[in-house]
Amino acid sequence: MTELNYLTANYTLRSWFFTTDHKRIAILYFASLTLFFFIGGAGATAMRIELATPQADLVSDDIYNRLFTMHGIIMVWFFLIPSIPNTLGNFIAPLMIGARDLAFPRLNLLSWYIFMLGGSVTLFAILAGGIDTGWTFYTPFSTLYSNSYVMVAAAGVFIAGFSSILTGLNFIVTIHRLRAPGLTWYRLPLFLWSLYATSVILVLATPVLAITLVLIAVERCFGVGFFDPRIGGDPLLFQHLFWFYSHPAVYIMILPGMGVINELISCFSRKQVFGYKFVAWASLAIAALGFLVWGHHMFVTGQSLVASLVFSFMSFVVAVPSAIKVFNWTATLHKGSLRFDAPMLYALAFIGLFTIGGLTGLFLACLAFDVHATDTYFVVAHFHYIMVGGMVTAYFGGLHYWWPKITGRLYSEYWARTAAVLIFFGFNLTFFPQFILGAEGMPRRYHVYPPEFQLWNVLSSGGATILAAAYLLPLFYLGYSVFFGARASANPWDAPGLEWQTSSPPPEHNFDIQPVVTRAPYQYSRNFEAEPQNA
Repeated sequence: MTELNYLTANYTLRSWFFTTDHKRIAILYFASLTLFFFIGGAGATAMRIELATPQADLVSDDIYNRLFTMHGIIMVWFFLIPSIPNTLGNFIAPLMIGARDLAFPRLNLLSWYIFMLGGSVTLFAILAGGIDTGWTFYTPFSTLYSNSYVMVAAAGVFIAGFSSILTGLNFIVTIHRLRAPGLTWYRLPLFLWSLYATSVILVLATPVLAITLVLIAVERCFGVGFFDPRIGGDPLLFQHLFWFYSHPAVYIMILPGMGVINELISCFSRKQVFGYKFVAWASLAIAALGFLVWGHHMFVTGQSLVASLVFSFMSFVVAVPSAIKVFNWTATLHKGSLRFDAPMLYALAFIGLFTIGGLTGLFLACLAFDVHATDTYFVVAHFHYIMVGGMVTAYFGGLHYWWPKITGRLYSEYWARTAAVLIFFGFNLTFFPQFILGAEGMPRRYHVYPPEFQLWNVLSSGGATILAAAYLLPLFYLGYSVFFGARASANPWDAPGLEWQTSSPPPEHNFDIQPVVTRAPYQYSRNFEAEPQNA
């Protein structure tokens, strides 16, 4: 008789939509986020087709505005921010600490419903006619001039913010209160350190975004002057409030990705992470410093030179803990017993792409260069290297790494490696030409451009075609593996973490007997064999 697990315990729809099992809620998030990923990706695909020629051959300027706004809003708030914490974090975090579930299981389910409500409201705004303000909702355009569905979209994002806050609170309490005996802070896997730092940002920064969106609504509906100078407001106030949330939001996206990379690099190098404590505290340092650099988005807005210099300096400072992580990953790889399975390919791609994104971020931290590059494709390329090349690559790496644990099935390693290589190649062909376009002065958000920019745009659009196909590929071989893949053992990668010490897929309550942790994470013998944390 087959042993019951969280997938086979009950098959009814009710058992899924009213579940309080963190693993099933993670699957609900996974299905929702995959849908939003492809909706947002469709907007990007339409934009790149339009930009293959210098003239407006496909859509009007107004439709183009609505396309890039839809792409930005869906991707940022309904995929990039929640993806790793709400799917991989939800599934793996309790297993990693030896717990039966998150601290507040019902709150976890409520978070998913709130997230879906926010997503549905935003999708309604898109289907009803769209939004043309850009994902940043910049005022006074969003409060005075736009006749699109600004308020509906803002309401969707506002609602989704509550989901983020509740999820962050749940992770913080879970990591504090539900750790297995012996699992001290310095025995926590680094993925949990990054998840903890991310949760702190979610709880502290998201309310600022919510307040900002409420102020937009009040000014737009009741004419109260917060941002409109004609009625006593200040347009810069909006940018201060928006970027106070949105710059830390970049770290909400990338910190969990960094946490995933620690797990992958250690497992596929068969070595302990070099400088564990430095990497752990670097996560908290990034979270703290991330609140102090929002002004580098505003170098050309007319803020004082002193303020710009301070924000420029702090932008260089926040690069230090990120550089520590890259150095330590590289040192971990040194003299390791490397295995180039698909998750490792994603991890190596992450390090390369994140490094390029980080270094070009230093360019933008320089006042003189930023004035030249502001609102050009250089900025577009930079943040896509961080948020897509970094975060999405880490998400795919983590998904492949924990897929056998989640489903109990193995996928085709050949197709997984093929997809990883295609994503890396397609991504660079898409976005590296945009650095050149930006340096030559092509502004972002334009749907027509001088013919001399066409070559780089054609290369970028060609890369986007490869990237889109590569992103679709896992949908097929991972979907196939669910029904026809070989059954996975409890620990197919021979990793030492607690999540690998229970069956694949795990039973409903994760562990038959609560594990007792006796070792630090990432312990390997001289023969590169894993030494389980609870041995």
